[in-house]
Amino acid sequence: MPVKHPASKHHMDAAERHHEAAKHHHAAATHHEAGDHDKAKEHSKKAREHADAATEHGKKGHEESHK
Repeated sequence: MPVKHPASKHHMDAAERHHEAAKHHHAAATHHEAGDHDKAKEHSKKAREHADAATEHGKKGHEESHK
């Protein structure tokens, strides 16, 4: 979906990052259940990185919306 407003772009980016974080959380849970704690830790770290990026995009989107 093409977006014109900068806030919309940030919100779309935030949604994509949240989706990526969710996939990594799911993978971490699956590996943890299988007893592969090293892989679970790797996916957990990636999930946090995506979640942090999503939060930043959300903040930028909010700032753009209120200019």
